[in-house]
Amino acid sequence: QLQLVESGGGLVQPGGSLRLSCAASGFTLNDYAIGWFRQAPGKEREGVSCISSIDGSTYYADSVKGRFTISRDNAKNTVYLQMNSLQPEDTAVYYCAADKWGIATMVTGRYDYWGQGTQVTVSS
Repeated sequence: QLQLVESGGGLVQPGGSLRLSCAASGFTLNDYAIGWFRQAPGKEREGVSCISSIDGSTYYADSVKGRFTISRDNAKNTVYLQMNSLQPEDTAVYYCAADKWGIATMVTGRYDYWGQGTQVTVSS
């Protein structure tokens, strides 16, 4: 059974950092493009970052560029999202998703598998 599991969310003060993990079971993450998305209450799900399985290229939403970093650890079959300088507007449920075609994209409809999400709350 193909499954993605996110972890690492929590409560953090503004300016703080968190590292989210996206672990896969049943398939090899390195064969898939991986995207991180988030959804705040009352808002649509939006793309945060993604990484290609073809050439390793990475992309970031303008709102997180320079603060978030996406990376892979193939040995652990895990993709990470390092989040620094967190702000209250980063508060959301964060999801990872896998696209079998390997092309990094922020389009939610392109992704085949989704995790259950992890809550990130930035508040003082």
